[in-house]
Amino acid sequence: MVATTDTTIRESLADAELPCLLSTLAFATGDLSLLKAHLKVDPLLAGEPQGGLTEAQQAEIREIAFGVIRDLQSGTRTVAPAPDADSLHRIMEFLMAAEVSEDYLPLLEEELAITSDDPRAPGWTKANLAPDRKFTVAIIGAGMSGLLNAYRLKQAGVPFVIFDKNDEVGGTWYENQYPGCRVDVPNHFYSYSFENRHAWPLHYSPQAVLLEYFREFAEFHGLRQHIRFGHEVSSMVWDEQQQAWVIELKTPTGESTETAQAVISAVGQLNRPKMPEIEGMHSFAGPSFHSAEWDKSVDYSGKRVVIIGSGASSAQICPIVAQTAKHLTVFQRTPNWFFPFANYHDKIAPGLQWMFDNVPSYRKWYRFLLFWRGAEGVLPACKVDPSWPDKRLSVSQLNLELRTLLEDYLKAEFADRPDLAEKVIPQYPPASKRIMVDNGTWAKTLKRDNVSLNTVPIERITEKGVLTTDGVLHEADIIVYATGFYAHRFLNPMKIVGRGGVELHEKWHGDASAYLGITMPDFPNFFFMYGPNTNIVVNGSIIWFSEREANYIVDSIGTILRNGLGSIDCKQAVHDRYKEWVDAGNKLMVWGVSTVNSWYKSPSGRVAQNWPYSLLEFWEQTRSTNVEDYVTT
Repeated sequence: MVATTDTTIRESLADAELPCLLSTLAFATGDLSLLKAHLKVDPLLAGEPQGGLTEAQQAEIREIAFGVIRDLQSGTRTVAPAPDADSLHRIMEFLMAAEVSEDYLPLLEEELAITSDDPRAPGWTKANLAPDRKFTVAIIGAGMSGLLNAYRLKQAGVPFVIFDKNDEVGGTWYENQYPGCRVDVPNHFYSYSFENRHAWPLHYSPQAVLLEYFREFAEFHGLRQHIRFGHEVSSMVWDEQQQAWVIELKTPTGESTETAQAVISAVGQLNRPKMPEIEGMHSFAGPSFHSAEWDKSVDYSGKRVVIIGSGASSAQICPIVAQTAKHLTVFQRTPNWFFPFANYHDKIAPGLQWMFDNVPSYRKWYRFLLFWRGAEGVLPACKVDPSWPDKRLSVSQLNLELRTLLEDYLKAEFADRPDLAEKVIPQYPPASKRIMVDNGTWAKTLKRDNVSLNTVPIERITEKGVLTTDGVLHEADIIVYATGFYAHRFLNPMKIVGRGGVELHEKWHGDASAYLGITMPDFPNFFFMYGPNTNIVVNGSIIWFSEREANYIVDSIGTILRNGLGSIDCKQAVHDRYKEWVDAGNKLMVWGVSTVNSWYKSPSGRVAQNWPYSLLEFWEQTRSTNVEDYVTT
């Protein structure tokens, strides 16, 4: 801790996140008397600023914390050893203002990284298990999950190579460079648990900051030298005799062939832009492009811009484009629900940053608070009550309460524009499709004089603009298609041929599935990141989920090496039981019963993307590899 003045401490406490502060100090000092019952957060107000603590409670917490922090600086108090299990349990329950099941404790202790900054690191190395064995892992994709696997494999001393079709790391944060692009999960949680730098400039970082984070990560940990940029995998074939994958690649110098004993697909779900099927799209005279393929050479200042789509990317693009465009027309097919977060565009306050830098363990407990708030999130409000009479607008009492909360927000935002309120309030249950994040910017944008929100269906695109079914031509200089991705087309356009000549996409028949979302029968030593049924809707961070998948994948590779196996191949019965269980779970969730259009479902109507259960259940399932689940050779 850096010595500083009383004034600096008090000024920093004014910016501090208070709900986690007393837990932090009790953990740091071992003094559980700091956990005063009347200063607990009310769980019903946990989502409010400062957890809904009253001004009097906030003042008392700051005064207590001031004394403890000053004592730590002066040496009057010292940082205590990690508390025992009972004490830690008490601290956690104080923070959460709720009873915490003992089933959760191992997960929570790991999340806090009490005994190590990286408790999820592999506990083995290839040098110890199979020093003389040739074993190389090919990773497809140098985005968040590809770099994560590379880092874990490097820790384990397993040779690897990364193939990426782009010319830089970052994956989606490299490809999506449209105006306003940013993450909608707080960055102290949307970051690697072991690389959770605490100098984020904003609570929710824009694309450029995230791209720099992944660039620095790859550089600092020596991963770039393992990446072959401009290398796109076109096909893979399992060679039974070699017990290896033969990989065909398109490279800057032509086609090439590589061999690897295991392959990890880290291409993600949202990586192939989806263009709509609208008559006349190619007849438009001006520039037109998908939001994920933003044309930076096009100047939209003073132009008439049309954006087709009103989902997540559109909600980020529109506020920026509207500032300088002559006119912006937004075409909305389905309105969206928004979670109101006042700090969505805010910088990290200097005092809060000081707390991260100077108060022992504060950064860990702040991240842990974000984790716990999102661990189950509003998942209970997404569960269907089978006896609920009318499921068109809500599916349970909790879902109705969530709907009321979100609807009241939109009504307040558009109170002065009833014409817009009628268009923007969804007529489907919340969480049926992605809920977006907002701080009032969406309403301010749509209410601008130079912005129009159009809900009339599009008939066709003409040379001059967009013609709607009411016969109105909306003239445009630029058209942007913010129409999402082919989420259900996992691993397209790669051709992947497994054991016995089975082709992966033919086996899926357009309806992807995988055991744990990670492995598929007949495809030995082949693992997915962000695979089928690993998308999270209202709970957690996809990076947290990816760390669990990486843990399982690296443990599986360790199992192969430890046992001298040529390959492991998921048993069909294991896969089928798992798919049945996941499907049953999704049928009990709002996104499984709602009929609203959503990328959560494959063309068959099955939810092939989402995880319907708790984070604890996925954590338990991915702690280690059960070799009994696999055919081994």
